[in-house]
Amino acid sequence: MKALISVDMEGISGIVHSSETNPERYDYQRGRELMTAEANAVIAGVLDAEPTADVLVADAHGTFRNLLPEQLDRRARLVRGKPRALNMLAGLDEETDAALFVGYHVRAGEGPGVLAHTMNGEILDVRVTGRAPDEEVRGTGRGPDEDVRGTAHTPGEGVQVTAPTPGEDSRTTARSLGEIGLNAAMAGHLGVPVVLLSGDDAACAEAAALIPEAVTVPVKEALGMAAAVTLHPEEARDRLRRAAADAVSRRTEIPPLALTGPLDVEVDLASPHTIDLATLVPGVSRTAGARTVAFTAPDYGTAYRLILLLAQLATIRPA
Repeated sequence: MKALISVDMEGISGIVHSSETNPERYDYQRGRELMTAEANAVIAGVLDAEPTADVLVADAHGTFRNLLPEQLDRRARLVRGKPRALNMLAGLDEETDAALFVGYHVRAGEGPGVLAHTMNGEILDVRVTGRAPDEEVRGTGRGPDEDVRGTAHTPGEGVQVTAPTPGEDSRTTARSLGEIGLNAAMAGHLGVPVVLLSGDDAACAEAAALIPEAVTVPVKEALGMAAAVTLHPEEARDRLRRAAADAVSRRTEIPPLALTGPLDVEVDLASPHTIDLATLVPGVSRTAGARTVAFTAPDYGTAYRLILLLAQLATIRPA
């Protein structure tokens, strides 16, 4: 059995402020230690359920160099550094049996959610429209004492990217996705179910709306962008270990979340400069809106990589 644990930082218990997640800020070292300890709890839970499992841990925050290698459970292997294929999901492939998302956060524009964003501050929204079911299961906020669960669908195939018809507006049927949905759908494209997610109550609700059968572990209740009622870190780790064992044991009951192509994708960007750069990418066009670019991808794997490219372009500043 092979498991990939993708570990972000904003959704770790005890963390509420960017000073705890930014390498240049005073409280970052403590944030790294909390992050590594929660990763270890999930590793232990996976191995409680599957003692011979091959466990990869993908450092999935910022620089991808946050987890402390010397403090990580030696039974797991660490995927560290960037750039790399599949970004927050590096190490995932068709042979992976389960993906577990730890320390995740709600998408930009939702909340209240601790440190809510999508990839970086330049991505305001990502809307994906495809041949997935029209109905959407909606989650509600849960407190730190509740678990929630999740379902899904099947991937598409193809090789080319095209620009949608000018003026075409798919917003009424599009589904907005943040890092939770974007990564869960990429795992689903490879046939891998996301069996567990931890973070604040808003992140868990977002996951429940997409994958209601997955196990979620709310480790804090968001009060705002930089405030939360949080579990004690040791209590959070105990819950995570138990939940990870349960989730991995039930992995065959949790279908992958997958969106069938072709897919129409719209991305709202904060900077006009980024929009100018994005239109240099073949198949990406500016829409009628001032801040939106759009493209059509034949399958989700292609869409995901283009979204990652747009996020990277957003980090380039005018000369």
